[in-house]
Amino acid sequence: MKLHISPRISLAVRTKIPYLVCLVLFPLTTVTLSAADAAPASRPDSPESALIDPKFIPRVTKEATPLRLTDEPIVEFIDSEIRKQWIQHKLPPSPFADDEEWLRRVTLDIVGHIPSLDETEKFLKDDSPSKREVWIGKLLKSPEYSRNWASIWTNLLIGRRTPDRIDREGLRKFLETAFSRNTPWNTLVADLVGAEGSQKTNGAVNFLLAHLNDGAVPATSLTARLFLGTQLQCTQCHNHPFNDWKQNQFWELNSFFSQTRRFDHQKPDPDTGRLEFDYAELIFIDGEGPAHFEQRNGLVKVAYPIYEGVEISPDNTVKRRLELAKLMTRSESNQLARAMVNRMWGHFFGVGFTRPLDDLGPHRPPSHPEILDRLTLEFHNADYDLKKLIRWICASEAYQLTSRGQGANVDDVPSRGEPPRFSHMVVKSMSPEQLFDSLQVAIRVHGDQRPDWTAWEDRRQNWLQQFVLELGTDENDESTTFNGTIPQALMMMNGTLINEALNTNNPGLLKQVIDSGDKDTVQIQSVFLATLGRKPTLGEVSAARKILGNNETL
Repeated sequence: MKLHISPRISLAVRTKIPYLVCLVLFPLTTVTLSAADAAPASRPDSPESALIDPKFIPRVTKEATPLRLTDEPIVEFIDSEIRKQWIQHKLPPSPFADDEEWLRRVTLDIVGHIPSLDETEKFLKDDSPSKREVWIGKLLKSPEYSRNWASIWTNLLIGRRTPDRIDREGLRKFLETAFSRNTPWNTLVADLVGAEGSQKTNGAVNFLLAHLNDGAVPATSLTARLFLGTQLQCTQCHNHPFNDWKQNQFWELNSFFSQTRRFDHQKPDPDTGRLEFDYAELIFIDGEGPAHFEQRNGLVKVAYPIYEGVEISPDNTVKRRLELAKLMTRSESNQLARAMVNRMWGHFFGVGFTRPLDDLGPHRPPSHPEILDRLTLEFHNADYDLKKLIRWICASEAYQLTSRGQGANVDDVPSRGEPPRFSHMVVKSMSPEQLFDSLQVAIRVHGDQRPDWTAWEDRRQNWLQQFVLELGTDENDESTTFNGTIPQALMMMNGTLINEALNTNNPGLLKQVIDSGDKDTVQIQSVFLATLGRKPTLGEVSAARKILGNNETL
């Protein structure tokens, strides 16, 4: 095995920082290194190919105790449908992931950071056959679950770079409360789409407050894309070239927002007496008629509020946006459930049933239509219970497979353009948020105490701006780049966050490992368990000991 060492190791050598630090930071920033990824993939002509089960059932190794939810028939259905495609495309599934790989994966996916060293050691020592199910239950009940999903959806709703005069923290707290209570997804969406009032009393209003510019065109596009899995942005000017959405339908949806206005309250500055911004309020305006739009031939047409064929009274006394919230979440419609199922599958697997995952429609046939249909139905019938949906996905065989390709399935890589068959797990890169939070957990800057995430929120937001680029489109778009640019590399090597994490005076991991007096192999193992959630391979131990002994880079 060839161990690739980050450029920051040479910096560590020059500045006399303990070499163990290099082993801590390298895995966190490269993200993809796991026990499965460190080993070479099996090829069809390798001895491992003889182990392929003719029934295409994933192999259970002695290091793996797969999660089985026998009381949930939906999971058995998912497994059955995925196996059908394995057989059809002659793709033998990889074995189940061992406990080390699975624990790191599921913890990152559900709570947004790696497990702590103590948690990893306890989990690996646990021989209970139900420990995976117990661990998922623990994650779903933890406050870090609601914090993680609040962070994810705050980014989706208003971006990582907070728009002007938007209360990011108010929106995040609203979402965190909703996720902690396991508020049904349809209720949460209705609260966001139908929100009104002050930023100070209702954090949900910040979503629409951020997107009412340009005649609420961004609000219209984002509502459809985020909640309905439909990209409408091009239909504001013409009929969609690939699906059945027409220009008039975009403006009929936009018409639901025509009564919505932002009102900025001001207060006098105590020093100068000048009026300054205090808070924003989302209000309904009586007297606003339906929307109007210009066709490509120059004719101007009126667009009455219509959603999925249901027309709302254009009477100005009717609060159309509240009616839209009801229509989107009514029991007769499954688009809201379908879009969320596809998005959640994409979160946990790294790729949805469609690509992109927020562009559902006949122009993008799903890779596994039966699973998407059944999960949509079950999620709908389960009253939009997000935690149930997460359990179903995490209990599937496909989610529990190792990320190492085996035999013919090494080419089952969605990035190559083919539909995913989920014969082995896709390796997912960490998001900037996951990297920041995982660094706090791994290094244990706070000693044995869990990080005070609330106190670190502002600092995390400032750090994340290093990865955000504004695109300047009419959807208020932005892009997150996490690709090793020179400024990002310098920040990772020299930034205050990293330097504080490396300070051996802090009562954290590094100080404990260095002061322990343990043998090199024990220290190396502790560092690997704390960062990668697994023990090092023999090759990695050899390379790490060479670093510790020779004070040289490899």
